[in-house]
Amino acid sequence: MVRRTGLIDTAVDELRERIESQQWPVGTRIPAEPALVDLLGVGRNTVREAVQSLVHAGLLERRQGSGTYVLSRSELAVTMGRQIADARQRDVVEVRRALEVEAARLAARRRTAADASGLLELRDERASAYHAGDLEAMVATDLGLHRAIVRAGANPLLVTLYENLLDAIGENIRFNFVTDAHGHDAHDHLVEAIVAGDDQTAADETARYLSALLGE
Repeated sequence: MVRRTGLIDTAVDELRERIESQQWPVGTRIPAEPALVDLLGVGRNTVREAVQSLVHAGLLERRQGSGTYVLSRSELAVTMGRQIADARQRDVVEVRRALEVEAARLAARRRTAADASGLLELRDERASAYHAGDLEAMVATDLGLHRAIVRAGANPLLVTLYENLLDAIGENIRFNFVTDAHGHDAHDHLVEAIVAGDDQTAADETARYLSALLGE
């Protein structure tokens, strides 16, 4: 006979997989308890305990009279979110430098032709948003460019770490635009270095602009 704790663990894993794969995106309501019983093939008590486990982990949230909703895709995001909620901008930039310098180096070494084309397109979209004076678009395109660079580095662990810091990085980028610390061409040399496969220049460019934000 399968132990009850084993059934709960299996149910938790199946629910987590649907959340992480975005079958149930953040902000959506998960199926009601009877539907989960049918979906998982376990009893109501097992479903309740599995759901409660993910509520404690911060992935799900119960809303009285409404249902249970997806709050986050991963426990790491929840943990990191708690840690950086009150982080200073300087702290965020220092962490960005630790991650993004190596990401730029790897991107220059590993970028594909599709990556290179995408980075050039994102560079141009960023410049257009800047010239239009659209702050939301400026933040979105700048963040999109940085995410694309990290993904081009093809290190899944680095991608996961970076993706779980997006809220803090996005707020830092917004702060930099508001304080006019970013120009329309701030990342042009970086993108060119990555496209050219020049890993040292890519790393140096990243270190340069992030160090400038720190006043170094």
